[in-house]
Amino acid sequence: METSDKPGIVIIGSGFAGIGMAIKLKEAGYHDFVILEKAEDLGGTWRDNTYPGCACDVPSHMYSYSFELNPGWSRMFSPQEEIWEYLRACGWKYGIDSHIRYGRHVVSLEYLGREWEITTADGETMRANAVISAIGALHIPKFPEIEGRFAGPSFHSAEWDHTVDLKGKRVAVIGTGASAIQFVPRIATEAAHLTLFQRTPPWIHPKPDFAVPPVMRQALRLPGASRTLRNGIYWALETRALGFAVDPRLMKVHELVALRHLERQVPDPELRRKLTPDYTIGCKRILISSDYYPALTRENVSLVTDGIAELREHAVVDATAREHPADVVIYGTGFKVTDALQEQRIVGREGLKIQDAWQDGIEAYYGIATAGFPNLFFLLGPNTGLGHNSVVFMIESQVRYVMDCLRLLSRTGARAIDVRPERQRAFNERLQERLNRLVWTEGGCRSWYLDEHGVNRTTWPGFTFEYWARTRKMKPDAFELIY
Repeated sequence: METSDKPGIVIIGSGFAGIGMAIKLKEAGYHDFVILEKAEDLGGTWRDNTYPGCACDVPSHMYSYSFELNPGWSRMFSPQEEIWEYLRACGWKYGIDSHIRYGRHVVSLEYLGREWEITTADGETMRANAVISAIGALHIPKFPEIEGRFAGPSFHSAEWDHTVDLKGKRVAVIGTGASAIQFVPRIATEAAHLTLFQRTPPWIHPKPDFAVPPVMRQALRLPGASRTLRNGIYWALETRALGFAVDPRLMKVHELVALRHLERQVPDPELRRKLTPDYTIGCKRILISSDYYPALTRENVSLVTDGIAELREHAVVDATAREHPADVVIYGTGFKVTDALQEQRIVGREGLKIQDAWQDGIEAYYGIATAGFPNLFFLLGPNTGLGHNSVVFMIESQVRYVMDCLRLLSRTGARAIDVRPERQRAFNERLQERLNRLVWTEGGCRSWYLDEHGVNRTTWPGFTFEYWARTRKMKPDAFELIY
């Protein structure tokens, strides 16, 4: 294997987390770092997801860096292309592009006692003092296990095949998650017939989206205007966490909003019954859309709720043995989340594999550091996802925490920093105790938030300002310094 140069810090991934980390490193005077990106451009999920209707479900003025406000967003909920362009503009403005090495898919991390060895898919290796994993959670498409084989074009929404013309085709869509409710309304107008296979109906709120008029965009350029709007959006979104963080009964208001939205947009009682969830709202991600329900009322759209038995060459067969003809199959079945990190080859101190460290479930100290893996930091790690606000806010809190760890190393002259196992254990015991009292485990709730043991390893159980306050200053006594 060829050994390349030796940067001080390696960042893996160039989405919001990776670019945000790089900007703050440069700002603090750390210039000896590289970003390893598996693709040929930066952007993460906003580069990869190009399906029709792809947009953010958090208002754009909040789904952006706090230090790089954009008064020029075209919509309250900007489309994918605009968010991707924002990230590329940030990379250019802050001089991050020169630090990125494209086409470098990291396949192995191994701690050698004094440094990390990073190996990429092409066999290249490099050594670094610290590694920051910024790969995110929503990047490995998940496919359902269905017997049989479909002969026509089929693809996942995160790997949209734009060479397939859907006009006049019979399209089968499997899954009704956050991506599906965005692309279904777009392709329903093109397809000859669209059959939507729903396992569990989502709770849906209306989407308060609108084009930002030029006069408003101009006004947002006035000193303090964008910051004021962002603060207002933040606190409005944060109120949604009351039912998550305090008492599931407080979710009743959100349930009423969703039921009224469904009733207004779906007049047919039988279709409405099929679209009404039977679980506590918030157990799964609450989706927002104002055009999904109307799309399902179209004459050329059918909703199937009987489950899928098998795929045939030109059809999907449901659990009642009914055959649904199809020319194209599209999977809107989400991503591998809880096992995205666990499937990596990461070897820490004394040969400890990440799979062994996480044999009882993935966990980290504030989602950032895992005992036995010195100088390895996760951004958007275990239990730092959100169901109510912007994950970019969480990313910035984590970046600040990692910077504190790096400064401690510089100040003390230590070679490495490793979270103490007892502190990690105590943190996660408190975390899970809190999660078990909340909406995600009510009534046998099952969602992608939970691992195979039914434990929530994905979401933060409280307000985001709680997380910000707890990670604002890292506590040196929670870590072991290695000299």
